[in-house]
Amino acid sequence: MKYAILGDIHSNLEALTAVLEDAKEQGVTHYACVGDVVGYNANPVECIETIRGICSAVVRGNHDHYCSHDEDLNGFHPLAADVVDWTRKQLSREQRQYLGGLPYHARVETFTIVHSTLDTPEMWGYVFDKFEAEANFAYQVTSVCFHGHTHVPLAFEKGDDIRCGLYAKINITLGKKYFINVGSVGQPRDGDPRAAYVVFDMLKNQIELRRIPYDFRITQQKILDAGLPSRVAARLAVGR
Repeated sequence: MKYAILGDIHSNLEALTAVLEDAKEQGVTHYACVGDVVGYNANPVECIETIRGICSAVVRGNHDHYCSHDEDLNGFHPLAADVVDWTRKQLSREQRQYLGGLPYHARVETFTIVHSTLDTPEMWGYVFDKFEAEANFAYQVTSVCFHGHTHVPLAFEKGDDIRCGLYAKINITLGKKYFINVGSVGQPRDGDPRAAYVVFDMLKNQIELRRIPYDFRITQQKILDAGLPSRVAARLAVGR
């Protein structure tokens, strides 16, 4: 059994399509999503319907939450807030109910998925170092937990100590815990503009980070045509 773990798609249909084509080539049999299906880019409806059609489990991201609830956006970066406001107007009532009804975390087979952290998932905390990951491990009951939110693919391994760093492949070791950021399909922020996702081979107990090129120029033009901020389009070319 192979799972594709997707996250931070952010309404980027071109990146999502490229990732799904690669996942098929890798022999993926199941899909799960760590949240933020919408936000930033210009195809929220298409991305929602695609994810609904393929994923056995989806959890709620902060953009999913705010795009489906009429809550104040004072805490949001102005660029993100503009797109949230636009996205709310694109979605049907049923689509907003779908996003708003997603759980904060979920158990899938033998692993867990969450958008931010398991200790306070509704607070949307960012995890960039082992000290921030430590609180999550206290609530993690499975060996592996996948998350997103930062758009930066980092792996945290807990044995006698907590280690963290970038990764390409990870072989799961019995007795250790892993808190793994799957990167971003639709808006990478690690300096690599290629779409990112993870393949989890459950038979081999191996996790692989995949980076997939796509034509971000199409996505950029859609953003501009929709009247969304040009800076949102520009960042796709540099992965920031």
